[in-house]
Amino acid sequence: MTRKSGFTLVEIMIVVAIIGLLAAIAIPNFVKARTASQANACIANMKQVEGAKATWALEAKKNNADTPASADLFGATAYIRTAPVCPSGTAAYVLTAVATPQTCPNVAANPTHVLP
Repeated sequence: MTRKSGFTLVEIMIVVAIIGLLAAIAIPNFVKARTASQANACIANMKQVEGAKATWALEAKKNNADTPASADLFGATAYIRTAPVCPSGTAAYVLTAVATPQTCPNVAANPTHVLP
């Protein structure tokens, strides 16, 4: 008597169910991690712009009420090579006065994108 080797339908269904359960657990965690990393990257971008504004004001002898132009901060020979954008959107940061904290253009959609 010979016996054919292989998997039964029940065994295959159990394996598929386990894989589906693991995917259902893992996918929300991946989304949460991506959201958190985008917020951290946005905050880091805003801190970089803040530092560039402060350095510009110091070197150009400006006061805290002055607002730099994009050409003053961004460019090959400026403080930051390219203008950063929020990772969760495509809008560039709108420059504010030196004393005014930088804000994210997507803060309405992402309330965690604020400087601490």
